[in-house]
Order: sequence, then C-alpha cells, then structure tokens
Amino acid sequence: MAKHNELGKKGEQLAEDFLLKNGYDIIEKNYRFDKAEVDIIAQKSNILAIIEVKTRSTVDFGNPQDFVKPKQIQRLVKAVDEYVTVNGFDVEVRFDIIAIVKQGKVYNIEHLENAFYHF
Repeated sequence: MAKHNELGKKGEQLAEDFLLKNGYDIIEKNYRFDKAEVDIIAQKSNILAIIEVKTRSTVDFGNPQDFVKPKQIQRLVKAVDEYVTVNGFDVEVRFDIIAIVKQGKVYNIEHLENAFYHF
C-alpha cells in the first residue's frame, strides 16, 4: 500500500477512536453512494455527524481541511441525503471535518463541527 494510503487509513482509525472517546457511536464507515464516499457516519444524541477525515504529513501546502473542495461537498450532501432517506433517520445532520496532521510521531487532531459552513 502506498504511504499516502497508509497515512489515510491511520487517520481514519485515529478519527474513529477520537469520536468514540468523545461519546459518539459509529454507525457506518466508508459509505459509498454514486461517486461519493463518506468516511464516517457517527451519532451523538440526536445529531448524525457526517465526518470527512483529512490527514496530512505536513501543513506546508495548507491545512487538511483546505482540501475539501465544493464538488466533494456536493457529492457528500447527495450521498447523505440518500443515506438518511433510505435508513429513515429523523435527526439533525451535521457535516464535520476531522483534520489530522502528523508531526514526527505525534498526530494532532482537530474536530471542526459544521465545517462546511466555514467555506
């Protein structure tokens, strides 16, 4: 597996652990619909959190969250609309980003709630 794929998988595992530690239940991982893939769907209370995980080994080219582009957001919204409808969820839906930067042997994790409204 390529190094960037390994880093991405590590980031998703760190994000999942972070969410569980902070009281979220993991509902689904790597949910696919059309051309979209939702990294993590988690629930806490009456909120369905749609989590996009971005992991980088450096911030030299920008913060991880800067790499979520409008087209990707459109695809995620469409996928989540389908997911919520098919599964009959009656909850508030929130789109979050978990940004992870590896610095040496340390991974810094930032959870950006309602992240798509920051763009």
